[in-house]
Amino acid sequence: MESSRQSSYVRKMVYASLFAALTAAAAWISIPIPLSPLPVTLQTLFTMLSGAVLGPYFGVLAMIVYVLLGLIGLPVFAAGQSGPGVLFGPWGGYLIGFVFGAAVTGLIAGAKEKPGLAWLCMAMAVGDIVVYVFGVAQLALILQITLDKAILIGFFPFVPGDILKLAIATVIAGKMKV
Repeated sequence: MESSRQSSYVRKMVYASLFAALTAAAAWISIPIPLSPLPVTLQTLFTMLSGAVLGPYFGVLAMIVYVLLGLIGLPVFAAGQSGPGVLFGPWGGYLIGFVFGAAVTGLIAGAKEKPGLAWLCMAMAVGDIVVYVFGVAQLALILQITLDKAILIGFFPFVPGDILKLAIATVIAGKMKV
């Protein structure tokens, strides 16, 4: 019994490392959009998947590892950026939101023993909204713009892409069992 628990723990640690790496790789896949200075990336797809697949503890661990890699200077943030300046800059709230978004996604997804696709989709949608709460708030604070303006440039342009990413993540999460 103890051996299978250790095996599960090690497997989840490996998956947490994998999700941190996938989130870093996803930062390099970016699409500029006209209404925002921030590009669309695949990072939120892996943020939500980490929470849904790994649960709140290991999902959060994956996102903390990802953020720490960027803080120490590895170019893992959007557009190959790194360092504390990114975390404390206008877009840093999204990075902080990744941690909390994965936690919320994991908590909601894990509230059911066998969550269906609709439940997983809802869990990841709520987690994604958490990312935006942190991101838009810091964007408004650092750029000293109104919340309306921050929502206009830091949320609305990303909704169509996030709907697509949410659909993809839901299908993947529904098939994965860690």
